[in-house]
Amino acid sequence: MVTDAERACFEAGVKFGTLYHQFAGAPVSPASAESLAAAMEESIENQPFCESVTVDVQADVLAEAVDSGSADYVEFTGRFVEVEIVVVHEGVEVVAEMAMHDGYPLMEPVSVSDRG
Repeated sequence: MVTDAERACFEAGVKFGTLYHQFAGAPVSPASAESLAAAMEESIENQPFCESVTVDVQADVLAEAVDSGSADYVEFTGRFVEVEIVVVHEGVEVVAEMAMHDGYPLMEPVSVSDRG
């Protein structure tokens, strides 16, 4: 048997896997970044047990990537955003984040608490 906390952490992982792999490679530019972030948030918030999703665009990193390329856009990767997902399952709240660590978009739970 798994605990409610373990299940809530699993659900957070499912949300991150969906978010990242659904949108990886999408064309993004400084002009379209906020609408892509909103689409990510709204899409993932539809999933069961998802309380909230916040996608913060790293505008300076995105602009630098576009400026150094040959097009007016780049392909979306995790280096252009920081993400927080809050999942609640059976009274357990998990806050998980995605941020760059040593060049890799690491997704991890940052807190697990009983809301009950």
